[in-house]
Amino acid sequence: MTETLHARAVLLDMDGTLVDSTAVVERLWLEWAQPHGLDPATVLRVIHGRQGHQSMSILLPERDHAINLHENTVMLANESSDVEGVVEITGAAALLQALLPHPHAIVTSANVELMTARMGAAGLPLPALTITAESVSASKPDPEGFLRAAADLGVNPADCIVFEDSGAGIQAAHAAGMRVIGVGPHAHAHDPEVQVDDLTRVAVTATDNGFTLTIG
Repeated sequence: MTETLHARAVLLDMDGTLVDSTAVVERLWLEWAQPHGLDPATVLRVIHGRQGHQSMSILLPERDHAINLHENTVMLANESSDVEGVVEITGAAALLQALLPHPHAIVTSANVELMTARMGAAGLPLPALTITAESVSASKPDPEGFLRAAADLGVNPADCIVFEDSGAGIQAAHAAGMRVIGVGPHAHAHDPEVQVDDLTRVAVTATDNGFTLTIG
């Protein structure tokens, strides 16, 4: 079945959407969780799509948040220096190339250093606009990042299409009033408007007042 969505801007998550960093993310987070005696399945369910300090707050709710902020800084540095196995989600490079004439941005919970490291490791170019952890005061599932990107691009949120893989990210996009193309096998559980296994099925076609995304 072919789906066609009209848009004036595309907003793209990074981890799990443009780059596959699952192995390194899960390895480092399980190493962090082990001394705390946390259930690995719970940790893996929480961490994806959120800023690290927010994940720590959920997993260790009684802990002083200042400790979370410090440990998140350490975690980000470790993640930025460990890009072994980080690769492109199939079709990401072609999609970014097709979006070049159109308004688009990355909206990620990573900081600039981590985003740059992972996109570089995957061989992917950075869009002109990126919304990172430094750009917002609240992490996904808060919609701030997506709303900030839409405002910076000068596009109504309802005219934006978001590519996301995580529950937190899809929730944030919907809270921003945006439609979502869910990427990867777990996205469908969070009710995106459309779901794709990777990005190879997405075609971009210019129109008089924006462009269409055809998923076939």
